[in-house]
Amino acid sequence: MSTAEQAAPQLTEQQIPKPVGYRLLVAIPEIKETYGDSGIVKAATEMKNEEISTMVVRVIDMGSDAYKDEKRFPNGPYCQIGDHVLIRAYSGTRFKIHGKEMFRIINDDSVEAVVEDPSGYSRI
Repeated sequence: MSTAEQAAPQLTEQQIPKPVGYRLLVAIPEIKETYGDSGIVKAATEMKNEEISTMVVRVIDMGSDAYKDEKRFPNGPYCQIGDHVLIRAYSGTRFKIHGKEMFRIINDDSVEAVVEDPSGYSRI
């Protein structure tokens, strides 16, 4: 473990936001520091761009009104807690906890697809 990892504050359960209303809390995947199997290290700006524009996230929690509007969601919820979902790049409310963007809050209708295997997705 590096010195930076040792010094990083630990995330507590009380620090994880609880989504309200029709919003979902989603987790952003860890961005790999290298390109594929080549081992070439990505520039810091490339890492940041990938983090900001991520399109596949994991649903962590749902607000009490998420998917409750039967007129808007006549077939029920688009996803469940634990699903990996596809959203538009740059979607949601972005924030950092201890200097790191780990989560994002999105609207329930921002989910565009459920993804069974989240590996390999990237923007064009």
